[in-house]
Amino acid sequence: MRPRSEGSKRSRPRAGVTRAGGTLPVWICGVAAVSVSLVFGCSSKDVSTLVTPPDTTTVAPIVVTGVAEPGMASYDTVISSLMREYNIPGGAVGVVKDGKLVFAHGYGYADVANQVSVKPDALFRLASLSKAITAATILHLVEEGVLGLDDPAFSYLSDLSPPTGKTEDARLSRITIRQLLQHSGGWDRDATFDPMFESTMIADSLGVAAPASADDVIRYMTGRPLDFDPGVRYAYSNFGYVVLGAIIQRLTGEPYVDYVKAQVLQNMGIQRMAQGHTLLKDSVPGEVRYYAVGGQGLDYPLVQSVFPGQGLVPQAYGGFYMEAMAANGGWVSNTMDLLRFITSVDGLHNRPQFLADSTIRQMIAQPTANNTWPPGSAYWYAMGWLVRPSNGDANWWHTGGLPGTTTEMVRAYNGVEWVALFNARAVNDAGFTAALDNSLWTALQGVTSWPTTDLFPQYP
Repeated sequence: MRPRSEGSKRSRPRAGVTRAGGTLPVWICGVAAVSVSLVFGCSSKDVSTLVTPPDTTTVAPIVVTGVAEPGMASYDTVISSLMREYNIPGGAVGVVKDGKLVFAHGYGYADVANQVSVKPDALFRLASLSKAITAATILHLVEEGVLGLDDPAFSYLSDLSPPTGKTEDARLSRITIRQLLQHSGGWDRDATFDPMFESTMIADSLGVAAPASADDVIRYMTGRPLDFDPGVRYAYSNFGYVVLGAIIQRLTGEPYVDYVKAQVLQNMGIQRMAQGHTLLKDSVPGEVRYYAVGGQGLDYPLVQSVFPGQGLVPQAYGGFYMEAMAANGGWVSNTMDLLRFITSVDGLHNRPQFLADSTIRQMIAQPTANNTWPPGSAYWYAMGWLVRPSNGDANWWHTGGLPGTTTEMVRAYNGVEWVALFNARAVNDAGFTAALDNSLWTALQGVTSWPTTDLFPQYP
């Protein structure tokens, strides 16, 4: 997760990334449109002017699927250019304006070996975008009076005791729900390690079957000292959101995923969002394949599986345990379902709101000065979202990344909201993530006309 998404082009960080300039041919349904103004989708609309396809030995064609939106052709141009530059095999982008889904395109390949194109409603791992879903669920429980933001978090997890021979850090009892949401609970992965990617080590330490479950990870971590006093500073923590998921499970008496689906997502009209799985054979129907490193095959790199006896496996399919990461990074979704979620908590009231206005204000409120990231910055991590005030409102955003996954979602101050999901990580991961954010703002600025049709009904 990295800070970005500013409304001002001048102030958006570029991270030293140079994007190719000029008009780039965009491949749609196997043909190249001559310019931005002539890009069309796979529908009944005609492509009026075509040019000879480029030499694909030097310029890889990007297949684009979805309904043609000529006024938004800037998105096809910048995303296709970005994917070529960073060797990203497949992706999908969805855009909402004033509550309507006005754009939904798939790009490249969901399965490179079999040349299966990404459909606009293909499912992708969300990685850390999942945190906003967990945060909204916690805030729903607060509204229901089930818990309070300043409750001691571990008071709800009394069944998870430290491993034999280990002593609980006395400061653990001071960690609040609010601090977990705002990443100030006391764990710093840069100072020590991220336990969500140490499944085998934790299972071995506890003497339990690998891979370690979410509860196993929590038990292990209760026997370790915190890295800092709770509440004194910000340090991004996947583990803190896993604790929140376990609390949801204890309070509701249901598995985390089941409760979120039934009590949160269904109320937003979301049907296809699901728990992601570690192994390729367990993929959700309609889910893309993941390529740990852009430009490489499915089997690169090979790493030791978290499942005993499996030996070396593709990193994206066994290098980490998705099932234990449900609350911090385990959901899969298409762009439109994630946009249904965003527009249900965005405070803009273009669609029915799942949370009360007062709760939404609390969700995006700035923490105390010691918790801002970085200290003294113009933006902050609130509860499941990064927030930057802009033009009398604010931009909210989050990014996500796993081997095989790069994601971003943005709720902009001007009523435009978007989601971008990709099935690889670039070799230059930081460069791609920064360029993606910049490119999506550039695409927004290039819109010449907004569609009036709402595409949400086409993607139930």
